[in-house]
Amino acid sequence: MQNHLMMVLALCGGTAFAQQPPEIAFDSEPNFLKLPADLHLGETAGVAVNSKGHVFVFSRGNSTGPAYGATAAQLLEFGPTGRYIREIGKNLYAWSYAHAVRVDKDDNIWAIDKGSDMIIKFNPEGHVAMVFGRKKEASDEGEGPWTHVKPPRPAVNGQFRQPTDVAWDTEGSIFISDGYINSRVAKYDKNGDWVKQWGKPGSGASEFNVPHSIAADARGNVYVADRGNRRIQVFDHDGTYLREITVDVPAPDDAQPWMGSRPEPGGPGTMQPGSPWALCITPGPTQYIYSSDAFPGRIYKLTLDGKVVGMLGRTGRQVKQFGWIHEMACPSENEIYVAELLNWRVQKLTLHPGKAAAGRQ
Repeated sequence: MQNHLMMVLALCGGTAFAQQPPEIAFDSEPNFLKLPADLHLGETAGVAVNSKGHVFVFSRGNSTGPAYGATAAQLLEFGPTGRYIREIGKNLYAWSYAHAVRVDKDDNIWAIDKGSDMIIKFNPEGHVAMVFGRKKEASDEGEGPWTHVKPPRPAVNGQFRQPTDVAWDTEGSIFISDGYINSRVAKYDKNGDWVKQWGKPGSGASEFNVPHSIAADARGNVYVADRGNRRIQVFDHDGTYLREITVDVPAPDDAQPWMGSRPEPGGPGTMQPGSPWALCITPGPTQYIYSSDAFPGRIYKLTLDGKVVGMLGRTGRQVKQFGWIHEMACPSENEIYVAELLNWRVQKLTLHPGKAAAGRQ
């Protein structure tokens, strides 16, 4: 009887261990970007990489004005070795509060500004090629920051309220996650003509609580980081709901947040383990999703159907630690660039999935 009980416990323990995803060994280049002496990053909201290996960083640096209400957006380009090349869109009319930057298959650069409610497409030369949304102006009577009213204001075609990210399908259709107020996805065709929208505030299927990041796979399916609901929702390119993905890996007992008290289990989704802040999908032939959370500050590697196959990192201020990863770029399966909001930096990570990870960093 005792031997039987020990066998059952061993089997149960083996099952529990098998369900815990492995730690992925990785190296970091925290000072990969070679900044000029008089240039500094602020909160680093976005990072993207083009086909030539050039790195684009959207930072809340170069801030001017008071602590509240300052303009905080600066788009910088670096070469494959991290050498500083240029600033794109200096003093651009759309710059207000940086949120994300992406590069499409033709190396056009897309900047998403949460403060101005605008999405700007730059051609590879750095000139404005397409504009989405319109910002509020001081001349508009009664205008001010968007407020979260209940019931929510109805979304308006072509108008954005604190947008967050952009992605494209295989046909070049444009998907904009819109964002903190409207909680929807807007779809345009490749020419910039409005097609449709889907989603509204809520917690049901096709409803969102801050769609914070968006990505598309090689089949054109769209993955939305529904951050406040602690899930990734998956749709086809027409907005038809397919499924949801959750990352259900508990935080270590000794995990601490970057600031504040340790989040209570079951609290607001934004700070819960596995709550997706940033998404990127690797190129083929086998594609993977990388998703990051703010606490305990990990990056998770998932298959497209949602299985967690590995994880790495933790919250902190040191190398190989993270302070609220706000956006990621993954030009290959084992190369990730992470933009950290609170640590004001970009780390270039090289993953070694076949190598045993060292102790917790």
